[in-house]
Amino acid sequence: MPDCRLYLITPPVLPDPARFAAEDLARALDGGDVAALQIRLKDLPDDAILAASEPILKASQPRGVAVLMNDRMDLAKRAGCDGVHLGQQDGDPVAARRLLGAEATIGVTCHASRHLAMEAGEAGADYVAFGAFFPTDTKQTVHKAEPEILEWWSEMFEIPCVAIGGITAANCAPLVRAGADFLAVIGAVWGHPEGPAAGVRAMNAAIAAA
Repeated sequence: MPDCRLYLITPPVLPDPARFAAEDLARALDGGDVAALQIRLKDLPDDAILAASEPILKASQPRGVAVLMNDRMDLAKRAGCDGVHLGQQDGDPVAARRLLGAEATIGVTCHASRHLAMEAGEAGADYVAFGAFFPTDTKQTVHKAEPEILEWWSEMFEIPCVAIGGITAANCAPLVRAGADFLAVIGAVWGHPEGPAAGVRAMNAAIAAA
């Protein structure tokens, strides 16, 4: 396996989650190496998130892809996800570990902060996420991260780091070289002009070439 792998995040809106799982997601996961998938559906009631999660989990887990719930450790537990990705306002890794168990994958958003990353590591996070590295349409960019933070983290700590924010096949090379263990992407795959499988292939090729 390559040192750096792909970490997919769902599109922010899924009009038909079952169709997405059976078509776009299945094609993406069959297009090449994908380590993890984060279910990130904002502004939906809990029942809708759980209903959407079911076909996504069925498409992903048999393919060996870890599925994480964004923000909500309670929904991660109810849905049967492999773990949770916590923002800074979404509870702490200690509570998530208690709820989800020793085997769960727990990630924490650390923006561009070395301090937050060290705190997350000490609290038992399985990975820390830095970003945004590039402008992104998915959410307002408040924190701007530079590749140096990946370099510093990977030299100092064993815990993997995820790079996020506007990452594409065209711009990811410096992040791979700086030591990112995972690249989190949305638009680079789901918005690829030739479809999600081509998006995954392009990202994996760019990682390998870096």
